Amino acid sequence: MASAAAARASLLLLLLLLRLLTQSRNPGVAGNPYNNNNQRNIQQLKGNAGQNDTEILCQQYNHQDDCDTPLASALPWSAFSSSSELSSSHGPGFAKLNRRDGAGGWTPFVSNKYQWLQIDLGERMKVTAVATQGGYGSSDWVTSYLLMFSDGGRNWKQYRQEDSISGFPGNTNADSVVHYTLQPPFEARFLRFLPLAWNPKGRIGMRIEVYGCAYRSEVAHFDGHSALLYRFDEKSLRPMRDVISLKFKAMQSNGILFYREGPHGNHITLELIKGQLVFCFNSGNANLSSTKAPMTLTLGSLLDDQHWHSVLLELFNTHVNFTLDKHTHHFRAKGEHTSLDLHFEISFGGITVPGGPLTVSHKMFHGCLENLYYNGVDLIELAKKQKPQILVMGNISFSCPQPQTVPMTFLSSRSYLSLPGNSGKDNVSVTFQFRTWNKVGQLLFGELWRGSGSFVLFLKDGKLTLSLSQPGQSLKNITSGAEINDGQWHSVSLSALWSHMSLEVDDRLAVQPLAHMPIHSGDTYYFGGCPHNSSGSGCENPLRGFQGCLRLISIGDKAVDPILVQQGALGSFSDLQIDSCGIADRCLPSYCEHGGACSQSWDTFSCDCEGTGYTGDTCHSSIHEQSCEAHRHTGSPSGLYSIDVDGSGPLGPFLVYCNMTDAAWMVVQPSGPDVVMVRNWPQGRARSATFTYAASAGQLRAAVHMAEHCEQQLALRCRTTQLSDSPGGSPLSWWAGRTNENHTYWEGSQPNAQKCTCGLEGNCIDSQYQCNCDADQNEWTSDTILLSQKEHLPVTRIVMKDTVRPHSEAAYTLGPLLCQGDKSFWNSASFNTETSYLHFPTFHGELTADVHFFFKTTVSSGVFLENLGITDFIRMELRAPTEVTFSFDVGNGPCEVTVQSPTPFNDNRWHRVRAERNIKGASLQVDQLLEKIQPVPADGHIRLQLNSQLFIGGTASRQRGFLGCIRGLQLNGVALDLEGRATVTPGVEPGCAGHCSSYGHLCHNGGRCREKLTGIECDCASSAFDGPFCSQEISAYFETGSSMIYNFQEHYNLNGNTSSLASSLPKDVSLSSDSITVSFRTTQTPSLLLYVNSFSEEYLSIFLANNGSLQIRYRLDRHRDPDAFHFDFKNMADGYLHQLKINRKEAMVSVEVNHSAKRKVVLSSGTEFNAVKSLFLGKVLEPLDMDPDTRRAATHGFTGCLSAVRFGDAAPLKAALRPGDPVWVSIRGRVTPASRCMEGAAPGSPARELAPRLAGGAGHFGPSDEGEPFLNANGSDSGVIGGVIAVVVFILLCISAIALRIYQQRKSHKENESKVSRNEEC
Repeated sequence: MASAAAARASLLLLLLLLRLLTQSRNPGVAGNPYNNNNQRNIQQLKGNAGQNDTEILCQQYNHQDDCDTPLASALPWSAFSSSSELSSSHGPGFAKLNRRDGAGGWTPFVSNKYQWLQIDLGERMKVTAVATQGGYGSSDWVTSYLLMFSDGGRNWKQYRQEDSISGFPGNTNADSVVHYTLQPPFEARFLRFLPLAWNPKGRIGMRIEVYGCAYRSEVAHFDGHSALLYRFDEKSLRPMRDVISLKFKAMQSNGILFYREGPHGNHITLELIKGQLVFCFNSGNANLSSTKAPMTLTLGSLLDDQHWHSVLLELFNTHVNFTLDKHTHHFRAKGEHTSLDLHFEISFGGITVPGGPLTVSHKMFHGCLENLYYNGVDLIELAKKQKPQILVMGNISFSCPQPQTVPMTFLSSRSYLSLPGNSGKDNVSVTFQFRTWNKVGQLLFGELWRGSGSFVLFLKDGKLTLSLSQPGQSLKNITSGAEINDGQWHSVSLSALWSHMSLEVDDRLAVQPLAHMPIHSGDTYYFGGCPHNSSGSGCENPLRGFQGCLRLISIGDKAVDPILVQQGALGSFSDLQIDSCGIADRCLPSYCEHGGACSQSWDTFSCDCEGTGYTGDTCHSSIHEQSCEAHRHTGSPSGLYSIDVDGSGPLGPFLVYCNMTDAAWMVVQPSGPDVVMVRNWPQGRARSATFTYAASAGQLRAAVHMAEHCEQQLALRCRTTQLSDSPGGSPLSWWAGRTNENHTYWEGSQPNAQKCTCGLEGNCIDSQYQCNCDADQNEWTSDTILLSQKEHLPVTRIVMKDTVRPHSEAAYTLGPLLCQGDKSFWNSASFNTETSYLHFPTFHGELTADVHFFFKTTVSSGVFLENLGITDFIRMELRAPTEVTFSFDVGNGPCEVTVQSPTPFNDNRWHRVRAERNIKGASLQVDQLLEKIQPVPADGHIRLQLNSQLFIGGTASRQRGFLGCIRGLQLNGVALDLEGRATVTPGVEPGCAGHCSSYGHLCHNGGRCREKLTGIECDCASSAFDGPFCSQEISAYFETGSSMIYNFQEHYNLNGNTSSLASSLPKDVSLSSDSITVSFRTTQTPSLLLYVNSFSEEYLSIFLANNGSLQIRYRLDRHRDPDAFHFDFKNMADGYLHQLKINRKEAMVSVEVNHSAKRKVVLSSGTEFNAVKSLFLGKVLEPLDMDPDTRRAATHGFTGCLSAVRFGDAAPLKAALRPGDPVWVSIRGRVTPASRCMEGAAPGSPARELAPRLAGGAGHFGPSDEGEPFLNANGSDSGVIGGVIAVVVFILLCISAIALRIYQQRKSHKENESKVSRNEEC
């Protein structure tokens, strides 16, 4: 029994081994998403809506185990070839990894950048990795190289890494192995290694290995006149998802890849247009309107490079996943249908009419398709087996011919190709094709025979110009083509004969007649630039040399073979890459962010950021502040501003009104109806009003989240209209917030309570109800509702139902969204020890990283921020008291940008730092200092790969930590919560005090800075100005005969306010100095501007004389005459605004007029102003002891506008017009507030409205107190509007009829009078 069991076990094991062996000998065809039992996986995928379907598919059917077999070690000697060899023992056959035979590796005859080592794998294989060594036991090794691949040994393509197009890193010695995994892998038969750099003390030396596995495929060749039509069973169930996968190699830049249509004109098309894939998806009607136009998606570029490109297309109803060469795009087609509803056939290579022939409305595909699958069905295999489901139209073969065209790449402006011309031939004739991105470059130069002239063909502004120069003749130019620097192949043909010259570009011919002079071809033609030692050759290069690709060159009637050039048998060249077109689209993918337009040249790309609201090399950094709070602390007044709440993040800027009061309020007006009237609505139906905002939902969400407080007010007037049917009963009205969730509460403090303001305050008209409207009265009542639960704001919809009863009506107005503060702007942390730091998750800024923060410190150095990778890092630090440094490494070596300041940064004031790193360079700006910019290598590594924690205020080594404060830290627009992390971190405290040292300059006109927990406020008590920054002018218009008296002593005796001047002016106090300001605008002379007297019969008077000149009188000793000063600056009673400042220190008085004219005078009457009593503005009505000139001006008083009046700390206009604490101010006559003197406010003229209709600090509004509803502004109540119009028209008709009747009566009366007079004359 035991032996039998053992035998059965052995038999089972043998069968299992045979099955595995059979499977290993029959690998699945690559590229089939339904292969290798993936049907079940696809079915699972259909139900998995939470993942990226395309990525899952790619992972499943591109996965192949054990694809890392060494491929080169088993190849025969003949599979290796090279450009040259140093000796027979240095031949390419010795270049296998770890081999020591021969000289121990391949070494070329000459070590330069034109050498190469080539491997023929025998068939197309999947290549996943490469490895290199130097020559065994030698000083010969390669430090960097390029990897090229090809299917047929021609038209090589450079393998480009994910984040770089530079070479691979090589070896640092002869024997160590450097292994490089290829991500992504590729399929090819031929590989070439091109050394770029090598050991400077040795030669090029290489041993190599290639890793991969077998690659099986089915291929079909389309000749540009053929197609495949696949018809599938109409009786089968339609799949929930259509999946099409294929690879293509295009020989031409235009052609249909596949087409499928439906019964309603709907169709899908994948077409190659100018080397780009264009996917068209029309799910609507064939007769398309503008709103149902087909959706097109353009992907890829330069896809006509005669190399393979992979396509994966998934369609689920109108949802599309499109993957081209590993880059996936997701979109949804528009149209009236929600499903595809397409016919049961699909054509490849061209468009076929169902049941009909090929159509030629689009160019047919010329090239090869590989591994063509439709929902898991191998269509090429069906075509090869001539299955009935496949209809072959035209000539389709099942092998892909290799291109024989040999392109050449001109790598730099110094590249050139020298070829022999048809010496002595009586014409010049050259044809070729080229492609480039550059707008300017010299393509061809040639001298004519025996110095009889020369010609040059050059590219300028995207056009080709042929210029011919001959002795004794004017320069002849001819231009053709337009915008031919588009990266596409363009055909060029030029010729010059004795009678004319011609230039043809893409079938556009231009001809220029010539004088009848013989033209003979010279000896040499130079394509691209000129040799360095070209002075003897006559080659001239006034422009940059051509950068791009050339192919199919013919001189005369003879084609040029570039391989002979490469082998040195024909012409000469420099900095040329033969048998490859190395053009790259640097705008695909586009690194320009936020809608910046990408443009490119051969070497680089640039982004046009105009109109995007962003700046920088890639349009990454926002030019706008993040909030009204940030605008406020730049000193900005109230007004319209663009804010960008997430900085460099995906949300764009939007326009808001910033109302700068004691806080900064963001005001966003709803764009719905101003007033909504609700009346007599059918029973059971609700009247709904929708409100939208200029900002998107994402922008509003971010702005509300960032604010400290938000609110929105609803003013409601109602009559016989309830908000709920009973106290605490079912709601009859509700509102929706930004998430469209309905809410039934009507006050911000109690989201679950259905109460209005009167219910919270306990003053509703009926105590049984929580809202006035719920009292259900027949008279008009009102409710004010303030919504302040910011997570629900703003209001987007209001619904009211209780309007079906007789006389039931309501009207409401929704106010603006108001948000105050910015939590991230003041979010700060204080670092108290050098070893303390905050840590956050790894910063992910692979392609673009920006850092923005504020700091203040008293130490000389410290690290603000650091994040490390294996070799990459990013760091910002205060390196010295006057230096801030931004440093990083993305694999190209450390790069530093430093800003130096003429003054130290460790002054305990806030300094703003903005740094950015992108794939083109880095920039750093501190405060308003000049921004420093550092470019990075053009073709280096571009991805910043970090993996450690992000350290703030220190480093992982706990060395060089920062002492001081950091606030407002944002990385790529995301704010970090420093305060939250600081509360749980030893050595770090949340918050940071002391802002006046940095922002105190924002308080103007004598305002004093006061510290707040978050920011500052300006105390304007001692200023003649008002407003958040003491910059709001306080002005008054004085009519003729009006007067204002400010009594110092009475003020002091009444309240003893220590902040006022009176508190320091008892009767026995003497002033040895004083400061006076006054601004005025008048045309009256004489005019008294200001008069101050004292109990000691001393006084100061400032007035305009009869001629408008400024006069000042100081009498500081009652026993002496006053000092009289005449300032003949100009006639100051000219109706313009003038500013006057007077400062006295003892006997020295300085006078400044209009911020420019200055004079100093010396008093003789005294040095102290004793016992100041009163200040007079306007007319002085009391009999006072004063000089005659002052008395004359005081009698006339002042007519005009006064503002910014201040004497010491006393501001009389402010005391009169901004009443707060009781101040003894008496006014006689008419003194009215004015907007601003400079705006020319006249008595009775309204002040200009500088803000939306806002009241109070934040801009609240309220309902009318009258017993009528708001005026109806809702366009839907057209009946009311029509009735009003009808009444107006009727009244106008009545007036017209009455006027016509009166006119007729008067005319009749005049005619009668005329008859009477004539009768009297007779």
